[in-house]
Amino acid sequence: MKLCIAEKPSVARDIAKVLGATTPKQGYMEGNGYCVTWTFGHLCTLKEPHDYGPQFKSWNLFSLPIIPNSFGIKLIPNKGVENQFKVIERLVEECDEVINCGDAGQEGELIQRWVLQKAKCNKPIQRLWISSLTEDAIKEGFASLKPAEDYKNLYLAGNARAIGDWLLGINATRLFTKKFGGNKAVLSIGRVQTPTLAMLVQRQKEIDAFTTEEYWELKTKYRDVIFNAAIDRLKTLERAEKGLEYLKVNPFEIVSFEIKEGKEKNPRLFDLTGLQVEANKKYGYSAENTLNYIQSLYEKKHVTYPRVDTTYLSESLYPKIEGILQKMHPYQDLIAPLLEAPIPKSKAVFDDAKVTDHHAIIPTEVPPSQNLSREEKLIYDLIAKRFIAVFYPECKISNTLVEGKVGTIPFKTSGRQILEPGWRAVYAKEPKEEPTDKEKEKEEEQTIPEFIVGETGPHDPMIHQGKTTPPKPYTEATLLRAMETAGKQVEDDELRELLKNNGIGRPSTRANIIETLFKRKYIEKKRKNLIATQTGIQLIDTIEDELLKSPELTGEWESKLRKIEKGEYEANLFKEELIQMVTELTDKVVYGKGKVITLQEEEKEEVKEKKKREPAQKKELQSWEETKCPKCKEHNLIKGKTAVGCSDFKNCGFKITFEIFGKKLSDKQLLDLVLKGKTSKLKGFSTHPEAITEGVLTLSDDFQTQLS
Repeated sequence: MKLCIAEKPSVARDIAKVLGATTPKQGYMEGNGYCVTWTFGHLCTLKEPHDYGPQFKSWNLFSLPIIPNSFGIKLIPNKGVENQFKVIERLVEECDEVINCGDAGQEGELIQRWVLQKAKCNKPIQRLWISSLTEDAIKEGFASLKPAEDYKNLYLAGNARAIGDWLLGINATRLFTKKFGGNKAVLSIGRVQTPTLAMLVQRQKEIDAFTTEEYWELKTKYRDVIFNAAIDRLKTLERAEKGLEYLKVNPFEIVSFEIKEGKEKNPRLFDLTGLQVEANKKYGYSAENTLNYIQSLYEKKHVTYPRVDTTYLSESLYPKIEGILQKMHPYQDLIAPLLEAPIPKSKAVFDDAKVTDHHAIIPTEVPPSQNLSREEKLIYDLIAKRFIAVFYPECKISNTLVEGKVGTIPFKTSGRQILEPGWRAVYAKEPKEEPTDKEKEKEEEQTIPEFIVGETGPHDPMIHQGKTTPPKPYTEATLLRAMETAGKQVEDDELRELLKNNGIGRPSTRANIIETLFKRKYIEKKRKNLIATQTGIQLIDTIEDELLKSPELTGEWESKLRKIEKGEYEANLFKEELIQMVTELTDKVVYGKGKVITLQEEEKEEVKEKKKREPAQKKELQSWEETKCPKCKEHNLIKGKTAVGCSDFKNCGFKITFEIFGKKLSDKQLLDLVLKGKTSKLKGFSTHPEAITEGVLTLSDDFQTQLS
């Protein structure tokens, strides 16, 4: 018997169907010589400090750093996890061969290897590696299974990452909490979290320190075209008025007139970060929500594997492109022109050298169904149009540059026209995005007539008054880009691609890092802008060690983890370097000066690690999008305008409205109802059929709310 282990029940069902394992059993499917079982994501985790000795249970400054001789793993303490692990353990014992069907990425490899390690697996192991969950992709994957040994370095990198995060997170968090937390709350420090916060704090300080200054510019209108004086901004109105007087008595003369034809490159296919950036800019979606929507589309077989950091496709995919385009029925008007000739095979799209474990995110041959949520449809639309646009011709443009002068003062203006829209035709019906600089946009839209060098004539000079503006706060879109390039401001796509190896965090973890900063109240959102709170600013100011808060240095660690993945760096060496850093950091902080950080409405968390209690864990579950649906236990919840419900509502049907029997519930009360099955005693019910005004709300066995 061959045992397949998938990462989720829904994925296991898809695999079981293809393999013919159609007999449902407790915790697995069976048939045709296969058993197909599943994990629920992580079943195992690294052991906690108190697992290595009771002396580490309480937080003591002088017991730091905590460095286990060897790192152990344990089951996550949860009844469902324990029961499912027993099923896996038994099947591993009974099978002849294991097929690792985990998520095809570093985290997926780690999840499965830890489970197999915990189950003491000594059977031969094969690896299923697929980029989509369509029936054809699963069949192709099983036809070309790889030895598990091929992915050993991927596991070593994932394990090194987990150990590195443990060493730094556990030790630095206890260290700073005990030294600077004043026994009020946990001060959370993380390998990726802290440098990300440092970037936000740095930007916040630049904005706070900025002093607005007025300036004046000289402009003039000649033949209905606005020209700008090509000189430094004037600091006083007096100088501007003198300049204006000078302009009034001198004619305008054209010095040069140049039209250059150029091309605007096609946009790149999406990687996860690119998709999160676009969804945030266009729809205001958080990085975490976008990840949830794209993950759902992947599991519904409409798109390929989403947790990727490349914008290229494998050359072997080229023969399949036409078939995928033909199946994208809602976009046939845009696709028809492409199918009139062979699909172009450009190196900007197909390049094996730029593809690692997976290719860029593209649609599959399974067209979108009608039961997608509005958000899923919008995310699919972004991916579909980008996929179509890369095969269109480049956009041809003409740039006009005109230089003139009035007396000795030089002037210039420019204009841009689209000669052939090319790929821009794909986006022709979409509303135009708000320009970042409206005035510049206005000038670019000017229709510039034919000028002759040497021509002169009257003009209408004017003064434009402006104010300097502070640096822009980060949005989730710009922060994701900054994390990807370790804080460097990079507009060029090719240069950004080169910097990805030194970015901080991985595409799949960046959303979670941002959410953690919100949860810890180190940052807050004002409209789309991310603002560092006083607690966040004080925490970064307290950390003197540059290693902890430098995006560049954290990017170097990330680069080493990628080298471990490629077999170019030793995982043990990475661990030793972090141990040395943590030891030096501990000595520096323990014997340094102390001060107490003022906390911003920080959640009161126990500094001592008492016996693990459920409520303490649940307190972390403040985000609906990371809370499992209590009914189907597969999909996460999503918050709408009037209710919280299952993200797969059409199939599952679970929903709780914000208002029950005339009383509006708070998020905490709703969370209690979902997680505990009941609320505390509440008052203020006004529309109960039996006129009950107070009591406890509970969830019945069929997941209906009742008041008693």
